Amino acid sequence: MAEAGQTESEQDIETKIEETRQRFKSEYVEESQDKYDGRDVEKLLRDDALVEGYLTWRHFVVDDTLKMIDESFQWRREFQLNDLAENSIPRWMFESGAVYLHGYDKEGNKLFWFRVKLHVKDAKTTVDKKRYVAFWLERYAKREPGMPLTVVFDMTESGLSNIDMDFVKYIINCFKVYYPKFLSKMIMYEMPWIMNAAWKIVKTWLGPDAISKLKFVTKSDIQTYVGPEHLPPYMGGTDQFKYSYPPLLDDDFQSPICENGPIVSEDESDIKDLESDSKETLESSFNEQSIRPKKVNFIEDGQKSDDLDRGEPGRLRGARKPTTTFKGTLLHISPAEELSFSAKESEKRCLIVLNNVTKNHVAFKVRTTAPEKYRVKPSNSSCEPGSSVDIVVSLHGGFQASPQDRFLVMAAEMESGTGVPELSQFWKEVSKAKIMEHRLRCHVLESPKSILSNSFDSSSVTSTNEHQDLQTMLMRVMVTNSRLEQTLEKCVWMQKVLLVLLSFLVALSFTTAYSLWTS
Repeated sequence: MAEAGQTESEQDIETKIEETRQRFKSEYVEESQDKYDGRDVEKLLRDDALVEGYLTWRHFVVDDTLKMIDESFQWRREFQLNDLAENSIPRWMFESGAVYLHGYDKEGNKLFWFRVKLHVKDAKTTVDKKRYVAFWLERYAKREPGMPLTVVFDMTESGLSNIDMDFVKYIINCFKVYYPKFLSKMIMYEMPWIMNAAWKIVKTWLGPDAISKLKFVTKSDIQTYVGPEHLPPYMGGTDQFKYSYPPLLDDDFQSPICENGPIVSEDESDIKDLESDSKETLESSFNEQSIRPKKVNFIEDGQKSDDLDRGEPGRLRGARKPTTTFKGTLLHISPAEELSFSAKESEKRCLIVLNNVTKNHVAFKVRTTAPEKYRVKPSNSSCEPGSSVDIVVSLHGGFQASPQDRFLVMAAEMESGTGVPELSQFWKEVSKAKIMEHRLRCHVLESPKSILSNSFDSSSVTSTNEHQDLQTMLMRVMVTNSRLEQTLEKCVWMQKVLLVLLSFLVALSFTTAYSLWTS
């Protein structure tokens, strides 16, 4: 059944989504009206992606899926997740910095950090700690629906007093039951040898699918999964980020950590500069970009930039066509999860196709975390009822796509009579609750052409890389050997201590026996 999700046809998936909804409604909801939060049930009945997520995680077995939804929804009601706010969590938990979201792994997945040494087992605070973890997960789920997380258990300077097995089991259940398809991988950093027995127990809770996501790493090999730019210095990285509260850190789409100042919106003069930049060399293009102040934040690509591409057929030519679809309440968005780019000139453009599934006009905006790299056209417009809009996302100049780059599609239904010229005012007045949001990440394709273009130097580069790989492997073996020697020395030392204690006890027992005998 492990491959069931891959062999299901789109028609089969839709059938099972509808079957899951009908059975859950008749077999679970109607039996007990107060068992779940009505908002969760309502979302399940209208959000195809949510149902499909549960089905995929249970290999499209409807009975197993229903049990999972039942357990998940009961947990959501118990912890009141739909109303869980920052002020409902004890302030000291935020101040501790034991849990937070920051940075990305090499696959572009958000990092969810657990600083184990900052956690102390205390039965009185267990419920609050569970709510605290739920707060962060729910916060991320609303801002990045469908995007997986990479959990990092940072065990630096931690010991047995920091391990609460009930709390660990709860965290595992969060990804195993409550948030389907949320876990990309679970990185265990510098796990002390004394905790090996505890983690053997943890593996029994995970199940075969989740065990494959466990990665045990040390400082020497953590960069296999996370680049140095997202690792703190004590892990061998260059990220100088330090968690602090307040304010509560948000994800990159809202309030990023950056000290480079704001990005200036493009105007007509900027566009002329961009046109002239394309005629210059790649080096000067990079120099031009480095002068502009940068910040990882969303910025709208003005409608005036549409003038750069005249004529729809030419604008769409060469753009990568999407093959998957996210079915939202207002818009169906293709692709569903990621835009694919490569270094080849023909693959530097992607299409985002929006289909309006409502009976009214739908206004939309497209924003990106890397506005200096991408041109989005149109980025702010509207879509007529029942029609579709093709949005071209193209890489500018000599820039390359990165897995850390993100796109946000925002959509809101417009009332009858609201025209396109009123869009700017519409976005100022529309309620946040009425805005549909969908995130897309970037996928970077390898380019065979770029590899072959450097064939002249390939032999020397290959030999150098092989030499470096051998050196890296040798270093890892030496580090592992050193750790084994240290462990062996500790064992020998403990044996000596035990022998001394045993000798002392034997001598004491003989002395006591002799004293009793002589008396």
